[in-house]
Amino acid sequence: MSEQNSQITSERNLAKPLAAITIVLVISGYFSLFWPGLSVFAQWIYLIHTLLGIIAVVLLAPYIIVHFRRTIGLRRPWISFSGLFSALAFLALAGSGLSIAIEGQSEARRWIFQAHIWLAAIILILLAVHIVFHVLSLSVKRKKNEPNRFPSLSGGFLKITTQILLTSLLLALIATGLYQARENPFKDAPAVEPYVYAYGDHPFRPSQTETSTGGFFDAKRLGASERCASCHQEIAEQWKASIHAQAGSDKTYQTNINLLSDKKGIEAARYCEGCHAPAALLSGQLTKGGKLDTPGHLQEGVSCMSCHGIDRVEHVKGVASFRFKPPVPYLFEGSQQAVPTFLHNLLIRLKPEQHRADLARNVLATSEICATCHAQFMDKDFNNWGWVKMQDDYTAWLNGPYSGQTRQTFAHAQQRRCQDCHFPLQAGKDPSANREGLVKTHFNMGGNTAIPWVTQNQAQLERTRRFLTADQMRISIDKPNRPDATESTRYVDPKLIESTEAPTYFYLGENVTLKVAVTNAQVGHAFPGGTTDINEAWIHFLVKDGQGRKIYESGYLDQDNNVEQGAYFYKSIPIDRIGNAVWRHDLFNMVGDSFKRVIPSGGTDVTSFSFKVPDDAKGPLIVTAGLKYRKLNNRYARWALKDDKVELPVVEMATSSMLLPIKIKPEVAVVEPRL
Repeated sequence: MSEQNSQITSERNLAKPLAAITIVLVISGYFSLFWPGLSVFAQWIYLIHTLLGIIAVVLLAPYIIVHFRRTIGLRRPWISFSGLFSALAFLALAGSGLSIAIEGQSEARRWIFQAHIWLAAIILILLAVHIVFHVLSLSVKRKKNEPNRFPSLSGGFLKITTQILLTSLLLALIATGLYQARENPFKDAPAVEPYVYAYGDHPFRPSQTETSTGGFFDAKRLGASERCASCHQEIAEQWKASIHAQAGSDKTYQTNINLLSDKKGIEAARYCEGCHAPAALLSGQLTKGGKLDTPGHLQEGVSCMSCHGIDRVEHVKGVASFRFKPPVPYLFEGSQQAVPTFLHNLLIRLKPEQHRADLARNVLATSEICATCHAQFMDKDFNNWGWVKMQDDYTAWLNGPYSGQTRQTFAHAQQRRCQDCHFPLQAGKDPSANREGLVKTHFNMGGNTAIPWVTQNQAQLERTRRFLTADQMRISIDKPNRPDATESTRYVDPKLIESTEAPTYFYLGENVTLKVAVTNAQVGHAFPGGTTDINEAWIHFLVKDGQGRKIYESGYLDQDNNVEQGAYFYKSIPIDRIGNAVWRHDLFNMVGDSFKRVIPSGGTDVTSFSFKVPDDAKGPLIVTAGLKYRKLNNRYARWALKDDKVELPVVEMATSSMLLPIKIKPEVAVVEPRL
């Protein structure tokens, strides 16, 4: 009997706190599930719930061992089965809770959180069933002799439960009051004061950016992407290699932004920085006394929050035409200390709904969000001339076959947004992965080969090469038809004809004209896009004879790595108000274009090349045509990079070739007609 009493005492010491904590866990858990919003008090409840859950896990295993050791010999199968199922459900609940606390919630692992919720309800039912079976199994005599039917819970169970519940509530209230009394870690005021309003009474003009408060935000709200990287490591590594991350630190951009600041004042830099470094603009750094190379906005460029903090598109004319709204803060937002940062990240993992709602807003899935920066205009307030339309990849997409809003749509039943090409899905283990385990890549693939070449990021450069050559553009040489071809009505056995089409040929000494077609097959906007004034795309057309001797070439690189002037280019040439080319990309001097040739999405451009077949050429002629692309032409690159010897890489996006036989033209005898 003494041994049994000892077992009951041991079990009671574990059972009462475990049962009390379980009840408090159920109350706090369902409170967390159904409480709307993300209040400070609710977040402290989440943390207390997690702490109590860990204590329950510690008590659970020894309790199960002691309880089963005491009851294993009792022949009451229904009680045993219900107890066994309750124990298994408890273990599953503990396991799912630990998984959520350690790994956090995610779409790919959503079932674990849902299982955790249902297991809590199932355990309550199983415990109730277990207790009912226990009561029903007691004999009448035992019921009379043992007024306490639950020996393991005797001795103040309700008191312990009440104490734990009230203590938890009191701790949450005290922590809430102390937290709200702390000093705000963010300074939402201009970083430099007095702040100069150089373009009217709007703080960010000539940028088109707005904020949810109408005022400034601390730079830490827009930068500090390393905080995001602490959970989203895979995406962060991709972003670091991207053009977005280097939009502010790009050496060519730095040359241009400093030129603009020198010519028109640092306030004019707001025009560019809204897209290239939003943290500098919205923190109020761009005013007299401010800096263009402040650590944080320079190194991060288009940071995580620069895109994920956008809650609305103001218009699609561009020049950073978005509205920034910071997310609802979790506890210890902006803290630099280890423990508060840990608790902050833990809360996001435990309760990611608000985080997901704030940082995965619906606007991020639209092409309009890309228009806010990948469209551009300039007005009289900035250029002292008038309204000038500049790059606009959004309108080019809108007018193309992939937008689903043009008559070309019949050829492309499925709409393709900007994100589908530039942020494609791939398998990943990031917390943002969808239920299929796919993640939006953040390499931000496009046509910029210059930045990864300058920064010596060979992996990103190779990814860009693959992207550019993945059947985005096509080139073909039109097979010529001879005007002097003859027809005959004489029957020829088809078996004697090796091909269905007679080969085209040319005579020695003959002048040849060949048509070349370049097709924008899969680029969602016009090609080339973006900065067409400094991008360089052209056709390289080469003709050799059978012995490899060059007969004709257009679009070659000269000894100084420049494309020959007579090449067939796809580019634009902006000019200033007196007609000079604006070749330094100082677009504040631009009033229009003297030349522009691009190929719309789904469109084809046709040109022709003419040459003469030498009298001593050896057949066949080998004709090749390639579409070459280089991010940044030589003249601009060498000025912007301050390197007279720089040679940026050239990518051949598409190529085509043709063999043309050569014949000797037979002499034709003139026969006098008979009289």
